[in-house]
Amino acid sequence: MPLEALILAAGLGTRMKSDLPKVFHALGGRPMLSWSIEACRQAVGKRPYVVLGPEARDRWRDLEESFEVIIQKERLGTGHAVAQAEAALKGKTEALLITHADLPLIRPESLQALVAAREESGSKLTLLVAESPTSRGFGRVKRDRSGRVTGIVEEAHATPEELSIRELNVGAYCIQCDWLWENLSKLPLSPKGEYYLTDLVGLAAEQGLEIVTASVKTEDEIIGINTRVHLAQAEAALRQRINQRWMLEGVTILDPANTYIGPQVEIARDTIILPNTHLTGRTVIGRGCRVGPNTSVHDSQIGDRCHLEHSVVEGAVLEEEVEVGPFAHLRQGAHLGRGVHMGNFGEVKNSTLGPGVKMGHFSYIGDAEIGEGVNIGAGTITCNYDGERKHRTVIGVDAFIGSDTMLVAPVRIGAGARTGAGSVVTKDVPDHSLAVGVPARVIRKLR
Repeated sequence: MPLEALILAAGLGTRMKSDLPKVFHALGGRPMLSWSIEACRQAVGKRPYVVLGPEARDRWRDLEESFEVIIQKERLGTGHAVAQAEAALKGKTEALLITHADLPLIRPESLQALVAAREESGSKLTLLVAESPTSRGFGRVKRDRSGRVTGIVEEAHATPEELSIRELNVGAYCIQCDWLWENLSKLPLSPKGEYYLTDLVGLAAEQGLEIVTASVKTEDEIIGINTRVHLAQAEAALRQRINQRWMLEGVTILDPANTYIGPQVEIARDTIILPNTHLTGRTVIGRGCRVGPNTSVHDSQIGDRCHLEHSVVEGAVLEEEVEVGPFAHLRQGAHLGRGVHMGNFGEVKNSTLGPGVKMGHFSYIGDAEIGEGVNIGAGTITCNYDGERKHRTVIGVDAFIGSDTMLVAPVRIGAGARTGAGSVVTKDVPDHSLAVGVPARVIRKLR
């Protein structure tokens, strides 16, 4: 069946008390709208249409997801928002899946069930509903004695008897398009001067049409976001959803309530995540790792059997069996080879540390190439910036850098060379030589 998806996202979200349109507030590290776009894309197999307000023109281009934009210049309700899509969609599709961007936790599976219910029944209008003791402000689904849907009553207008109804209208629909375009113009004007999409349900019932329902898969899907309180509730539900997925995949998470894993992160089995760990961006964690506590890893590749503790890792690559921390900082472009040990209060930026390098503590390595087996003494600094440009430091294999050595780049330390404690190295040190002093001078050959 030809099918398109439409996301209603033009609301200002005034209860968020923000200059940022509601649907662009972050949820799980991504704009709220991104979640709805991805769910609809999975449900219909193509990019959806999104109705946005005119103030969103400068923001929607920043989204990674692909979608078609429809601008709603006047905000005259959800029915009016759908009407703005008629010019783009009329004659293009047989049915239209409609959902709201402020319901970002609706799963693709629930939307697919809604579509399937319409296909199987042939109904012109299908609703997504939820059975819940918590209304969250949703309208109630009214049925007659035979169970036939007769309409939707909004919570603000419901009688005490209607408020006791536990079947909620979630706000997602699958509608036959020829019937939709014909009946949108029949929507009554509300006392607020708006046209509500929910009134289509009453119109369909008056016409004697069968209105079919499908249910959400889990209750956390019906967390609608109108305030920052709701946003925090959705964040907690999403965090639980993501953490549960990884635990079922063989990852140990000691304290799921205080572990934060982004939606694009990948984690291999037998890894242990300790409390207050943040894994974000396109981070990949290998097998048998131990990450945390109090560790932040963003857009980084972590190999198998690595240990990271009380550290910050950003845009870095760690090969197998690397130890980092506590209190270490790996910045963009850091690459640590197999078996590297980087101890407390160290920092590495835009540098490669070869296999087996030992960098115990209190050192800064920037714009450097460190060979295999090098020992970097405490307090070693690469002086890589001269006030105008960055320069590189190269250290050969098996070199030994004494404590408090200053390496004034550009400079090269040869293979097997040594520097004395407190040296300020301004000139290259040949292979297998010992350099000491301020400025450092080669005093003898080591071999």
